Amino acid sequence: MPFNRIIWGYGWPDASQGEVDYPVDRVPDNASAPELAVLPTLFMAEGRDADRFARVGSMQVVGRSHSTIRLRYQYDTAVPAISQDRLERVATEIGLSSHGTGSQRFDWTHTRWSVQDGDIYRTLFRLGATATNAPAVFQVSTPPRIIATQLSVMMPFDAGAAPIYVAIQGAAAACRMTCQRADVIWVNHSVIQDVVSLIDRSRIVVCDLTGRNANVFYETGIAHTLGRDTILIAQHQTDVPFDVGHIRHLRYVNNAQGLAELQAGLISRINTILSQ
Repeated sequence: MPFNRIIWGYGWPDASQGEVDYPVDRVPDNASAPELAVLPTLFMAEGRDADRFARVGSMQVVGRSHSTIRLRYQYDTAVPAISQDRLERVATEIGLSSHGTGSQRFDWTHTRWSVQDGDIYRTLFRLGATATNAPAVFQVSTPPRIIATQLSVMMPFDAGAAPIYVAIQGAAAACRMTCQRADVIWVNHSVIQDVVSLIDRSRIVVCDLTGRNANVFYETGIAHTLGRDTILIAQHQTDVPFDVGHIRHLRYVNNAQGLAELQAGLISRINTILSQ
């Protein structure tokens, strides 16, 4: 989803809403277009100082002179302000260079307004979650290094789960995604680190809650915390406890017809996620 990224050397006011005069020679030619006013906006200061903050919200052009345009801004108070030094962790996700030397310093030192591609709300919420509450038991990538075609599966590893995994693999293949389970990975000394690393780099995580397997629920919580798109599946309503009962899930029967229906449901849901 596109968003406005407006960098301003003076830094943005602390007040949650107001109006400012912004240099007219640093804005897009279509700055007054109605379609830009409905996009989310990232308000940034220049530089990477810890005492300067970026915020997300909305804006509209309400006036113009020969040298400035008047912007009416409003911050989204549900999204905490992010210090500029922490913003570097998601630089590539918001269209900024992650380096600060040579010509690439332009990304951090020049006042300008540009339109970028990306989910700025998801990016900043994830940054806020991982930057202030770094896990102690395992490590996650900072910034995240999500593989756009990676789908991971969290499920019990018993033999009875094999046909279910095959159905999930088929759905992933139909959507041109790579499907992987943690039991085939041995990269780290710790099993949980291999599991977390797989979730961390995944675009989508499928979690089979059947049997209320404790490991799967732990992994589902990790996927939710990291902000990954997560698809819950289960064979019975009783497999879905109260704490996740409000989240939609796919119910399936573990037979040929049921697994074919599960695969079709997964294909539909995966395609919906990838189109967002």
